Amino acid sequence: MNEQLPEAGWHVYMVRCADGSLYTGITTDVTRRIAEHNTGNSVSARYTRTRRPVRLVYQETAASRGQAARREYAIKSLSRHDKEHLIRQCG
Repeated sequence: MNEQLPEAGWHVYMVRCADGSLYTGITTDVTRRIAEHNTGNSVSARYTRTRRPVRLVYQETAASRGQAARREYAIKSLSRHDKEHLIRQCG
């Protein structure tokens, strides 16, 4: 029997890297993902490996993986100014 399990909660997040740059991603566990970025193991993003430590500056919840991916793309398409504005709005 192949029952589909309910999809875990998805989150879109932004971290500020040590060099001041911003990285945006999606995950089901923000705390675990930030730890992965900061340890630099094989599952950390290549971008953040040389820019540690990273610090969580923004997160939002999405209803599904697809919705999270679309929102991630929308945030990545924003200008730096607009990303900083989004961070300030939630802080």
